[in-house]
Amino acid sequence: MDITQIKNKILSFADEGEKWIKSLAQEVYNNPEGGFTEEKCSALVRKAFDELQIKYEYPVAVTGVKATLKGKSSNFNLCIIGEMDAIMSPDHPDAAKNCLVHACGHSAQVGAMLGAAYALKKSGVMQYLDGDITFMAVPAEEFNDLEFRAQLKNQGKIKYFSGKQQLVYEGAFDDVDMAIMLHAMGDEPDAKLYVRGSNLGFISKKLTFKGRAAHATRPDKAVNALNAAALAILGIHSNRDTFREDEKIRIHPVITKGGDVVNSVPDRVEMEMQVRGATPDAIAKANEVVNRAAQGACQMIGATLETEDIPGYLPLEENEDIISVMVDIAKDLIGSENCVSGYELVGSTDMGDISSIMPAVQPSVGGFMGGLHSKDFKIVNEDAAIMLPAKLMALTAATLLFDGGKLAKKVKENFKPRFTKSQYLNYLEGEN
Repeated sequence: MDITQIKNKILSFADEGEKWIKSLAQEVYNNPEGGFTEEKCSALVRKAFDELQIKYEYPVAVTGVKATLKGKSSNFNLCIIGEMDAIMSPDHPDAAKNCLVHACGHSAQVGAMLGAAYALKKSGVMQYLDGDITFMAVPAEEFNDLEFRAQLKNQGKIKYFSGKQQLVYEGAFDDVDMAIMLHAMGDEPDAKLYVRGSNLGFISKKLTFKGRAAHATRPDKAVNALNAAALAILGIHSNRDTFREDEKIRIHPVITKGGDVVNSVPDRVEMEMQVRGATPDAIAKANEVVNRAAQGACQMIGATLETEDIPGYLPLEENEDIISVMVDIAKDLIGSENCVSGYELVGSTDMGDISSIMPAVQPSVGGFMGGLHSKDFKIVNEDAAIMLPAKLMALTAATLLFDGGKLAKKVKENFKPRFTKSQYLNYLEGEN
């Protein structure tokens, strides 16, 4: 069987499973869950793998699921990823009682991942591919609920706060050679593919400013921790014009505890922030600016400072060899005019971490209206949001693994990792 016949079979069976695939995505959407609590989604994924008769491992990273289809050889292992967690958006019309909603498109991702599994399994094409294909339902991509995740860490259930970081730590990616997934593009209702995008990495920080309490009418007896925090924000702002444009530094703090009662001078103020940038070096530079501003503010007021840095995400570095294959496929499916290259993807993703240790891509697809994470975000075109990425991922995997895995071999040979696994874990621990 040649590659054209293989592709046609994959497309035919994807279309055959369309109702099943879309219904799974809708069920995920109807049951939004936060990071490391995706029990309903995880159960749904496992049920789908059972129906497809694909063996899986569970649990990985608390709620994650890892399943593998075997090819005619195991020379390579390509991983197709779908993220499971929802986000907080209380004003979204579809928000659940817990205020969670899939306003980042992860429900469509899970549907697309399972759709790729359906097409590859049902079509019987794995016998012609020189490599295995792993499907991974991944928890906790959104970097929030940090107090809850700290509790999980203290209980020994996780080591790191992100799903993919935890999966790397547990060894779930040890047998994987390359990884692909597709993300939602906000405010794009049409069937389009956005590739070669850039996004930012970040460090998450918690700053605790400690002063001395006194009655509000006797501030001369106090050390005002809130004033120290306010000066720290001003100090950070005063440094913004020192960052180069190409560093793309974004620093966004919030005060999570500003005091206890209005008639006492605040003696403890807590601030959380993320320090984002285009490269690890740029992030480290900006992080030092934040620390210097906070320390200087405390010196001015006479307060003391506690600083906690939590490993965030690395910038995404998409693999050009995989992107080239996917774009060629997309041109046949949606036309070259609908393949957009070189856009800027806002936000950050732990797929950036995966791209630092293996070839990985995370293009974006249309089918959505409203901005990501906004109350207006919704799926308006299921074919573009769910079926197109299912087909693209399945066809890309098959193309890379066909003909002795010739293209997969090229991907591996050309890839130069930023980190080995051990170096990456050392980086997460703050070691050089």
